[in-house]
Amino acid sequence: QVYLVESGGGLVQPGGSLRLSCAASGRTFSSYAMGWFRQAPGKEREFVGAINWSGGGTYYADSVKGRFTISRDNAKNTVYLQMNSLKPEDTAVYYCAALRYYSDIDDIFSWGQGTQVTVSS
Repeated sequence: QVYLVESGGGLVQPGGSLRLSCAASGRTFSSYAMGWFRQAPGKEREFVGAINWSGGGTYYADSVKGRFTISRDNAKNTVYLQMNSLKPEDTAVYYCAALRYYSDIDDIFSWGQGTQVTVSS
């Protein structure tokens, strides 16, 4: 079993930056890939990006490519989502997730509880 806890959400102005963290406990953190997802009000949850077990591989949704960066620190059992050039349409609850396979964002075996990000002036 893996337990995930997100933090770092909040209110930020358009064009600003925010870094989310996701702390993991339970199963060996470096043994699985991690993903970030988000859900805006009235919309379905969508994929943001993913990182492989070592941190050497990442991929992103087109909507955030070039603005968001995922990284991980296996010594701290933590994955990060650095968000730059934020837009109002980035407003959502952000979730981290443990992926069974790096290339399969539908095979998730644990979710965090989510953290709210609001981009507004």
